[in-house]
Amino acid sequence: MRKEFEKFIFDRLKKRGEAVDFDDLYRPLSKSVTKKELDKWLEEQGRQGKIINTGRGYVIPKGGSEFSGKVVSVKKTFGFVRSDEDGTEYFVAGRYLNGAMPGDCVTIQTYIGRDNKTEGRVVEITEQKFSRFTGNIVNEFGELKVVPDTLSRCAMTIEDSDGYELREGDKVLAEISRRGTTHADHRCKILMSYGSSLKASACALSVLGLNGLTPIFPPEVIDNAKKVSDYRAISSEIPARLDLRSKPIFTIDSASTKDIDDAISIERTDSGGYRLGVHIADVSFYVRPKTHLDKEAFKRGTSVYYADRVIPMLPPELSNGICSLNPNEDRLAFSALMELDRNAEITSYKFAKTVIRSRVKGVYSEINELLEGYNAKALCEKYAEVLDMLPVMKELAEKLKGNRIHRGAPQLSTTESILVIDENDYCIDVKPHETGLSQEMIEDFMLCANECAAKFGAEKGLPFVYRVHENPPEDKLEYLKTGLTELRIPFNFDDGGAKPKQLSEILEWERGTDRFPVVNNLVLRSMAKAKYSPEPLGHFGLVLGDYAHFTSPIRRYPDLAIHRIMSDHLAGMTPDELGMRYGEFSAEAADQATQTEIIAMQTERECEDCYKAEYMKSRLGNVYEGVIVSCMPHGIYVMLDNTCEGMIRLDTLPYPDYFFDEAFSVKRVGKGPVFTVGKRIMVQVVKADVSSGNVDFEYCGEVEETK
Repeated sequence: MRKEFEKFIFDRLKKRGEAVDFDDLYRPLSKSVTKKELDKWLEEQGRQGKIINTGRGYVIPKGGSEFSGKVVSVKKTFGFVRSDEDGTEYFVAGRYLNGAMPGDCVTIQTYIGRDNKTEGRVVEITEQKFSRFTGNIVNEFGELKVVPDTLSRCAMTIEDSDGYELREGDKVLAEISRRGTTHADHRCKILMSYGSSLKASACALSVLGLNGLTPIFPPEVIDNAKKVSDYRAISSEIPARLDLRSKPIFTIDSASTKDIDDAISIERTDSGGYRLGVHIADVSFYVRPKTHLDKEAFKRGTSVYYADRVIPMLPPELSNGICSLNPNEDRLAFSALMELDRNAEITSYKFAKTVIRSRVKGVYSEINELLEGYNAKALCEKYAEVLDMLPVMKELAEKLKGNRIHRGAPQLSTTESILVIDENDYCIDVKPHETGLSQEMIEDFMLCANECAAKFGAEKGLPFVYRVHENPPEDKLEYLKTGLTELRIPFNFDDGGAKPKQLSEILEWERGTDRFPVVNNLVLRSMAKAKYSPEPLGHFGLVLGDYAHFTSPIRRYPDLAIHRIMSDHLAGMTPDELGMRYGEFSAEAADQATQTEIIAMQTERECEDCYKAEYMKSRLGNVYEGVIVSCMPHGIYVMLDNTCEGMIRLDTLPYPDYFFDEAFSVKRVGKGPVFTVGKRIMVQVVKADVSSGNVDFEYCGEVEETK
């Protein structure tokens, strides 16, 4: 009987040639087979790859192929595998992951799944890579287990708690101790318990732990930092350096900044131009190649900032000590000395090892007040030695910004947040970060120094680490074209792709309109990701042929790397000698810096989401005004004016027949409000999950127009 119904099912699936649902298979067999027996048999065939459940029914795999790949991500109910051959990523339903974890090398079989799209199933795990994950402790029938944050919906059995007294609701870091054939069969060991998953600080610590980020440095690194932090060495270095201590040099940072790594000086030239100095802490003097300090800095790649904390790239003995350009203290610096004409075009530059003495620790908010004309007596006294420089700085910065706009650099808008943390480590407020004139001014001056550093490397033929931003990829450009067409915004991209000036013109045409958030997001998403490279590939967003990161060696390894290379060249090494010493190093540094930057950005975003959710959890029931920032098949994402973001689920809307139009709106066939990106609406906070950082809103109505 079993062989007969098996033959019947295979014949039926072959004949139909499309997905057949369970009931259509069961109905003709109902007198000889129970639903439970059929379901079990289909599941068994699925494990063997003979029959595939596409989600809309069962099919026999055909036209597919098997190839090797790597699991790039695993979520609660699905994952993605990237082909080793061509880099294509394939969707894999959770039931067909067969217990595979991120990083695993697998053999994948493809088939035609939902909406006639090619999907995959993991046939074999050829190499296991993944081990660590974060999750929450749950109580299942009296047994404490771990529900992973992303890997699966199944609670995982704990084999070893490592002595931690676990409680339901704890946020933990765990690792796979024993593999099963499914995610539910895996076993794990607890590596760290951070406390309640209801607290953002605990969830943030778990994110840091998962990514191997810690503010604690190994003892040998601390010892190395203490040994090189010899302030007496500054005096002995002065004769070998350009002495700029008589120059009115000063720093501008936020009031709380401790790692002050850049200072500026400016004066007007006789020809009406400008002499701009950007003076950077000479970190490479202290962090020598292949030392414990250097290896740790290379490993970390960048400092990580979240909430009111920092995970530094270098120990505080350096970052907050001898390498921090504190006022009225002699410091070793690496200076970019630039000449600009009256139109703010760079006419010449040179780099020099210097010694400086900052006149004052400038604070952004105070400088902004002075620039706006609020000349309070106390401020004028504090900045007395540099007060005359401020109007010249403002004048030059305005011209530099004008030049950037003139050459067509797109002026994209980004949203940053300020998290206010109280003494008990809770987020009590979230505010949008507002950039003042002094922040923009310093940014413009740093761009000049970075541009000159890249020119120095390219013109001298040095091995280098460039900051590159390539042209928009073809697939992303198609996305942009589709969006602009949908919005009926004219464009004329030639075969060479979009030019920065074209994107800039589109942005400026829509700036100030209701559609600007949509257009800004479209352009932003069409861009390639900036990265580091040993080759000068140019910077699309800044419209520069040469660009590098020179100005933050305390918190970015690429800056430290090029300081080291440039220093050796200034000391007399030829490009060929530098190529032998740093050729391989520059490529490795570029790759490592790109990877660590990605991890840092993801970590900062996830930590911030947890803190924002913590704040919104204390505001449940409150009604806010917000703007729709994106629409998806499952919901509408809304950003409040305080920068917190949440989702309105489609099934909570006033009518059940709302659908996503595959563009920028959620609408229904009949009458009712249309939800389009850029539209302002009223929402109520109904749920906030600190552990995941997710916030749920409910739609409350249109924004009332004020008369």
